[in-house]
Amino acid sequence: MRLDKYLKVSRLIKRRTVANEACDTGRIFVNGKQARASYDVKVGDIIEIRLGQTPLSAKVLSVQETVKKEAASELYEIIS
Repeated sequence: MRLDKYLKVSRLIKRRTVANEACDTGRIFVNGKQARASYDVKVGDIIEIRLGQTPLSAKVLSVQETVKKEAASELYEIIS
């Protein structure tokens, strides 16, 4: 699954266009490297989001195309 879609489905970022723009501006890192929106997310990847004052790191636990709002937090684990 593409990185921008994963960020939207997991609700780490609310809109896919915002996730796409964040990737384009270099604010999203996967496993310590700057990632493009087309990056293929895999289980075990560490995603770091640098949008606000404090960076957010999350480990990918599951990759699913569609998820209900209540189950979205089961796709990742917050590291810091």
